[in-house]
Amino acid sequence: MMGERQAFRKATVGGAAKLASQLSGALVLPSDRGYEAARRVWNGMVDRRPAMIAYCERDEDVVACIRYARSSGMLLTVRGGGHNIAGSSVCDGGLVVDLSRMNRVWVDPQVRVARAGGGAQLADLDAATQAHGLATTTGVNSDTGLVGLTLGGGIGRLARKHGLSCDNMLSARVVTADGTILMASETENADLFWALRGGGGNFGVVTEVAYRLHPLGPMVLSGSLICGWPQTRDTIRRYAEFTASAPDEAYADLALVSSSDGPPGVSVSLFYAGPIAEGERIFARLRTGLRPIEDRVRAAAYVDVQKGGDATFPRGDRFYWKAQFLREITDGLIGALIDRFPSAPSTRSLFVFQQVGGVIARTPVEASAYPNREAAYDAFPVSIWTDPAADAENIAWGRTLYETVRPFAPGGVYVNNLGDEGEARVRAAYGPNYARLATLKAKHDPDNLFRSNANIRRG
Repeated sequence: MMGERQAFRKATVGGAAKLASQLSGALVLPSDRGYEAARRVWNGMVDRRPAMIAYCERDEDVVACIRYARSSGMLLTVRGGGHNIAGSSVCDGGLVVDLSRMNRVWVDPQVRVARAGGGAQLADLDAATQAHGLATTTGVNSDTGLVGLTLGGGIGRLARKHGLSCDNMLSARVVTADGTILMASETENADLFWALRGGGGNFGVVTEVAYRLHPLGPMVLSGSLICGWPQTRDTIRRYAEFTASAPDEAYADLALVSSSDGPPGVSVSLFYAGPIAEGERIFARLRTGLRPIEDRVRAAAYVDVQKGGDATFPRGDRFYWKAQFLREITDGLIGALIDRFPSAPSTRSLFVFQQVGGVIARTPVEASAYPNREAAYDAFPVSIWTDPAADAENIAWGRTLYETVRPFAPGGVYVNNLGDEGEARVRAAYGPNYARLATLKAKHDPDNLFRSNANIRRG
């Protein structure tokens, strides 16, 4: 047994040297000084030790990594921003393809198109596009990996007006499981293009995406209404009434928030993807009816709005959530949340209703791999803490809140909010599109090289 281990270690070291010689970027090994920092991802609960981390700087680096993983049998994972809740971009004993150095963004304001490298973060795209008064749908934390977000759908402040991130994808450059570099669009490798728009990282390493852009900003109407806990029932009811009939330009989230010095509270976050004066008029009745303790809704720079949630979700803290889509918010659900939310063990924990609908819901399910278009809200508890000794109680609370909501939910889940929760939940994420995705998985990745994700089984 010792001889086998030594032989494996020798072969791994030799393979690493060969792979390193083929890379424009750097290959980091466990013996290297920067390894501990290199293996970390956003969620501090994730503590995995890859055998190698390859910082890729061009498509050919990715090709070399794929060929090495295939020839060696080593597990391969792909990291853009490392913001996945399950930490699936890193693995124990495998090869991490890190795209963070491929983070350039190019903007053509004349045709309203941006191209972003596979390692670009939301902030990179927002900064480049806002220089021209343009934007497209991204998420709500600026250090999220843009391409990873897009491959899973991409819910954000502009989604109700302009569709999901994946709905705004015009093309993608992909390195496939056999090491081929190809383009995917409506007119080129159209079946793969369909799968990339919502099918996650199952079909290849996406090294660049082109996005459709829309006029926006630089100033927008955004901010939060802070309401007291005694008004929670009325606040959620009014929120539900408003969001049920809101125009596409209006985007509103509601969060139950814990407190370190008193009872919980409620925060309603508003955003308007249109003229500020028009947004003031649309939000006026809601702002008056809620009777907030604080009204923080005002004109702000879009790039600052997009960074507003970063402090709540800092890299390295410990996070747990379990999400599900809702079509409505009922009195029964409101009562159950009021009863159970205050038991949160962490004073930083939340329960979130994230609004969807609008253009998302009017796009046919079969138009892309993303299926859960009939949803009105993505709903999930968020446990946030720092002490590893508190893992069990915070995870248990998150699971309890998930089960509290489950009787009111139709069963779908947003793949970007999916943890390591089993095949049934993966199928719920892909819904009626799963069968077609499985067939395309068999075509484009028959050996399931890309399996460290919400994995689709071959058809």
